[in-house]
Amino acid sequence: MSRRPPVVDWTTDFDHLDPCWAEDPFSIWDELRQRCPIAHTERFRGVYLATRYEDVRAIAHDPKHFSSRRVFVREGKPPKGGTAPITTDPPKHAEAKALLLPAFSRKAIERYAVKTQEICRELIDKLIGKPTCDAAVDYAQEIPLRVMAHILGVPSEDGERFRRWIHEQLVLGITDEGIGQRATDEMTEYFRVEAEKRRNAPGDDLISHLLNARINGNPLSPNHFFGTLRLLLIAGIDTTWSAIGASLWHLATHDADRRRLIAEPTLLPVAIEEFLRAYSPVTMAREIVKETRISDTTFKPGEMVLLSFPAANRDPAVFPDANRVIIDRRQNRHAAFGLGIHTCIGASLARMEIKTALEQWLAHIPEFRLDPNAKVTWSEGPVRGPRRIPIQLG
Repeated sequence: MSRRPPVVDWTTDFDHLDPCWAEDPFSIWDELRQRCPIAHTERFRGVYLATRYEDVRAIAHDPKHFSSRRVFVREGKPPKGGTAPITTDPPKHAEAKALLLPAFSRKAIERYAVKTQEICRELIDKLIGKPTCDAAVDYAQEIPLRVMAHILGVPSEDGERFRRWIHEQLVLGITDEGIGQRATDEMTEYFRVEAEKRRNAPGDDLISHLLNARINGNPLSPNHFFGTLRLLLIAGIDTTWSAIGASLWHLATHDADRRRLIAEPTLLPVAIEEFLRAYSPVTMAREIVKETRISDTTFKPGEMVLLSFPAANRDPAVFPDANRVIIDRRQNRHAAFGLGIHTCIGASLARMEIKTALEQWLAHIPEFRLDPNAKVTWSEGPVRGPRRIPIQLG
């Protein structure tokens, strides 16, 4: 990313692309909750930021004033090519969501679980016996890449292309319209070729399912079809690999928690919910389409608001000891997968992938720690997660 003016006052000039945000957003959110729970900046042509759970929930449940037609805060215009209807407002949202429900049903996820376990074991087999590895690049990032390729019915060997598109869409493309548009065009062409392969020979995959889908008797429009596939590729990969990576980073830096999960494997599902709360990866956005007022703040039409689910999940008014990671926390109604009608449709799939990834890792690589001679790096932009986790094995 290009060099940006440093933030002087987070209450009036915040910037979610600032390196300080990527390294330690938690102290920033704590400061904002105390000084002004809803901050504002003139950057990006005007953006609000809610940091309290109740405010984030109020915005997420109000599509009348806060539209989902734009879900990222960018320097320029969104890429052309059509937005997936599932990310838009009612009533289009409901029918678009219904089309995808079969692919994320309990039965489907059970089928994906077997494949996910195979993927994890294959990756771990390559690491066993090595003194060091990068838990993000060599493991966490590979799992959702390969699982999503399996669901879409495309070659897992295309994973490097997927990584590049994700980086261009969620990092470089936030400040560079050209890069974001190029990635959008390349993804559209990729799925156009894959769709042509299936027109006369459909398979048991999501691309075939969407090709054959009908709304009111009509096939999906090109914008609906390609927009949905682009969204699944981006949203279904980066968020999950960030959650897996953050969980492994935590266990590499908290020996007591790692040892407890090895001794008490039945605690893992509870611990995963706490990792999701404490290290929630996704900050979405809404466009303000009608003036409204929340917590003494007037939201002006035409500007954007950042829905920081990670900040909401660190709100001490809702979560006692909010900045502590308590792996046996039982009361944990976190918002890691969003709130309102746009709660993530792939939440069950993500939970399955995270659980399988951690189960397999802890079972076969129980001893690991951060490499003290290397640096952990975190991503910038709307999805926060570790991009490099250098660790020592054994």
